[in-house]
Amino acid sequence: MKEKENRSNKWVKGFSKLSKEQKIDWVTTRYFHSPDSAKKLLENYWNKDSNVQLLHDEFIENAVSNFYLPLGVAPNFIINQQAFTIPMATEESSVLAAAGKSAKFWASRGGFSTKIIGTEKIGQVHFMFNGNTHKIKNFIASIQSVLRSETDAITANMRARGGGITTIELCDKTDAIANYYQLHITFETIDSMGANFINSCLEQFGTTLKQEALRYDAFSDEEKNIEIVMCILSNHVPQCVVRAEVSCPVEQLNDDNELSPQAFCEKFIRAIDIANADIHRAVTHNKGIMNGVDAVVIATGNDFRAVEAGAHAYASSSGSYKSLTHATVENGVFRYWIEIPLALGTVGGITKLHPMVQWSLELLGNPSSKQLMEVAAVAGLAQNFAALRSLITSGIQKGHMKMHLMNILNQFKASQTEKQQLIEYFKNHTVSFSAVENELLKIRS
Repeated sequence: MKEKENRSNKWVKGFSKLSKEQKIDWVTTRYFHSPDSAKKLLENYWNKDSNVQLLHDEFIENAVSNFYLPLGVAPNFIINQQAFTIPMATEESSVLAAAGKSAKFWASRGGFSTKIIGTEKIGQVHFMFNGNTHKIKNFIASIQSVLRSETDAITANMRARGGGITTIELCDKTDAIANYYQLHITFETIDSMGANFINSCLEQFGTTLKQEALRYDAFSDEEKNIEIVMCILSNHVPQCVVRAEVSCPVEQLNDDNELSPQAFCEKFIRAIDIANADIHRAVTHNKGIMNGVDAVVIATGNDFRAVEAGAHAYASSSGSYKSLTHATVENGVFRYWIEIPLALGTVGGITKLHPMVQWSLELLGNPSSKQLMEVAAVAGLAQNFAALRSLITSGIQKGHMKMHLMNILNQFKASQTEKQQLIEYFKNHTVSFSAVENELLKIRS
């Protein structure tokens, strides 16, 4: 009985209609041992500028506070002969340090070069058609112009900027599911990521498809009854791809005296070969790439979940999950590159609303979506280079745990004096949670 009462106490109707203060009161009084402390914590993370806070509150439903990530910058990147300082929003300790280290390394070796391979996005109308396949093919061919004209009002501004609908194709998926077909549409969305634009077009396509089917004389009464299942963009964007690359003579490849450049090169390429041979390693390998990519994507107000999903799908495009980066040696020159799908935008969404997003974009020189794709790809390549460089030489933990030291010290609520002492101590000792705890106890005793 008590358990049932406890559940009912945590059930609420019309929560979204409550004021922000009422939402906070409801949550904190029912889920926290100290409601006042829980409320105070939420208040501590409010933005003192009320206009900015109102903006944040209106980004999502049921907002009660803000959840901050550190925003850092990684300087010294040379991309296509231009200097960049890259904004990165992340909580992971070593990401900024690794990016900066890679930037410095490659800046003296010509920097990074990039190339946009494609920028097409994809949307689909999923529908069921119980009839003759030849008829549906003829029908779709006959209404191509209608499908486009019915979306003219939606696409007008995009077409004025050079974008819009590029292709409309019928996909027969009846081998997978009986009576299942798709309208597979490609779009060019210029500097916007384009999700809302694409979805608006797709929903109009769905409406037009049903209406035109009812008028199509070649269909039987049953065939006229097309069922629209859903209309939605795809985050798999294999035609929206950017390439980032670095290269140098093998003899310039390593400045670690403990490993010759030739040995470093061989181990580095072998590490990528291992990622291509083993999915367990490949997932972690690509996760490291996304450490860099996501940090840029978040800082610039883009959808990192969509980018992640698209990148991992692309890594599986061969039929097995593989590395997103590649390396070769030809005529004594080491080449190392990444090809990655990145559907990004520099207009639309929160790009013109979030003050820190605007700051990050201005730091990058207010880039086009193509330029932002290039920067994000470079960040991913730099991150991967730093990770592999550590793995095949000193090991990943030496640098990572040094950066993680402050997190451990903060967990123990170390004072500034204690932090200074332990930072000095761990310059020459291995960092671990237990080692930090032991040394801290020595100081305190």
